[in-house]
Amino acid sequence: MATKYIFITGGVTSSLGKGIICASLGRLLIARGLRVTIQKLDPYINVDPGTMNPYEHGEVYVTEDGAETDLDLGHYERFLGIRTSQQNNVTTGRVYYDVITKERQGAYLGKTVQVIPHITDEIKTHVLGLGESENFDVVIVEIGGTVGDIESLPYIEAMRQLRYDVGRKNTLSIHLTLVPYLAAAGELKTKPTQHSVKTLSESGLSPDILVCRSEYQLDSTIRRKIAQFCNVEIEDVIASLDADSIYEVPLLMQAEGLDSRVIEKLNLPAKNADLAKWKEFISKVKNPLHEVTIALVGKYVEHHDAYKSIVEALIHGGAMNDSRINIKWIQSDFLTKKNVAATLQNVSGILVAPGFGDRGINGKLAAVTYARENDIPFFGICLGMQCAVIEFAKNCAGLEEANSTEFDEKTPYPVIDYMPDQRNITDKGGTMRLGKYECKLTLDTRSREAYQTELIEERHRHRFELNNELRERLAESGLIIAGINPERDLVEIIEIESHPWFVGVQFHPELKSTVNEPHPLFVSFIGAALQKSGITDETVSRENQPA
Repeated sequence: MATKYIFITGGVTSSLGKGIICASLGRLLIARGLRVTIQKLDPYINVDPGTMNPYEHGEVYVTEDGAETDLDLGHYERFLGIRTSQQNNVTTGRVYYDVITKERQGAYLGKTVQVIPHITDEIKTHVLGLGESENFDVVIVEIGGTVGDIESLPYIEAMRQLRYDVGRKNTLSIHLTLVPYLAAAGELKTKPTQHSVKTLSESGLSPDILVCRSEYQLDSTIRRKIAQFCNVEIEDVIASLDADSIYEVPLLMQAEGLDSRVIEKLNLPAKNADLAKWKEFISKVKNPLHEVTIALVGKYVEHHDAYKSIVEALIHGGAMNDSRINIKWIQSDFLTKKNVAATLQNVSGILVAPGFGDRGINGKLAAVTYARENDIPFFGICLGMQCAVIEFAKNCAGLEEANSTEFDEKTPYPVIDYMPDQRNITDKGGTMRLGKYECKLTLDTRSREAYQTELIEERHRHRFELNNELRERLAESGLIIAGINPERDLVEIIEIESHPWFVGVQFHPELKSTVNEPHPLFVSFIGAALQKSGITDETVSRENQPA
C-alpha cells in the first residue's frame, strides 16, 4: 500500500491546537492498527528552536538522535507512543540552509535558485523522505502558522504539488478553524471559517475535512451552512469542543467520526480502534483516589509551556499512583532563605526545573536546602541536579565557595564545570551534548529501584557536568553517585542516602514519558510525595472504593 499523506493546516487564529488534533488523529489511527508518524513544518527562519527564548517558543523538545525541535513533537510522542527524530521537524531555516548548501556545491548546475521549484522541492523531499524512511501507512503533516501568513505560503504550495505528485487518492487536506460565539448576537458565527477556507483554497489547497474549534456545540444548521459554503460534505464538518484534559481529545474526535472519515476517504485498511488502555488512563486522571501538591521551582513559571513535558510527565506519574497532581508554580527569582519555608511548607514534593543562566539560582538553591533539611521528596532535572550538587557541596561537604563555572568562573571549587569538549565551542545552535546516551545505575539506589534495570538510555541537553575532579570529595561527604555514563565516566544521577527520596539527574527524563509508558522516576517521585503526605498503598485502594 502506498503511503498516505494528511496535511493539517490552521486558520482564523493561532493557538487552536493543531498539534493536539494531529496527535489525537494519530492516536486513533494507530489504535486501528496502522503505522503512523507525524511531521511538523515550522515557518520560522531559525534552523531549530534551540537558541530561542522559552518565553518566545516554550520548551525545546529533544529527540533521541539529538535534534532540538518544536514542543509539538512531545505531544506526538506522548500520544502515539513513537520515537521521533530530526526528520519529524522541518523549519524554513533548515530548508533554506539545505538549498543554499546545495547551491554552493553546484547541485543546481548554474540555474537560478528560486522559491518555486527549489524551496518547494526541498520541502517535498523532507516530507516524502519521512514517509519512505520506515514504510509508514500514514504520515500526518502539520503546517505551522496560520493560513494567510506569508511565511506559510511555500509549505502550502508544496502540499498542493504533493497532491499531484503522489496522487489525490493518497492525500487528504484537513483544515482546523474557529467558529466563535458572539455573546452580543447570541449565536455562533461561521464567517471566519468561510474566509479561512477561501484563503486556503486561493492557494490551491482545498480542504477535505474541517475541524471546527468552538466553545459551543455545532448543531445541524451550523454544520450544514459550513459544509455548503466551504465545499465539503456535512459529515466532514467535525466539531472540536474544549476538553478538561488534552488526553480526552482523541475520544472526542472519535465520537465526531474524524478517524472514520479519514479511513474512508483514503481507503485505508483498518480494524476497530482499541482504546481500552487510553480510557483507563483518562479515568485515573479524571477520577483520582488521591491528590498531592508538587512545587515546580523554575525561572520561566509564568510561561507554563516552558516546562510542558515536565507537567505531562507529572500527570502520567500521578495517574500511575491514582493521584491528581496539583502543581504549585514557584518563581525562583523571588524565592529566598527567608521566605522559602512559608512558600513550600504545604507541598509534598519539590521539583527544581532545568534552565540556563544565573537568574533565579539562589532561589533554586534555597528550595534544594529546604527539601534536603525537611525530608521532602526532591527531584532535580539538569540544572536542577546541578543546583543540588552545588547546595550539597556548600552545606554538607564543607566547600562553602563551591559553585558552577557557569555562574562563577573563578570559584575555587567548580563542582559543576564545562564538559571538556564544550570549552572552545562558540556557536550556540546544536552544539550542546544532545540526544540519547547510556547510563549505568548503581545497585541499592532509588534510581535502580525505580528503573528495575541496570542500563538505561536517556536524552540530554547541556554543556556542564559534575566535575569528576571533585567527585570523590562529594562522595566522601555522603553524595551517592547513582548513575554513570559508561563510555565517558560522566555522572548522570546523584542521590542522598539519608534522605527519603532525593534524586538529581543530568538528563531529561520528562522527554520519554508517555501515556502508555509513564517515566519510572516520575512514578517513583509521586509515590514518595504521597508517602510524605501520609498516603500509602495500605491507606486506600481502588478496589475497595464505593461504586
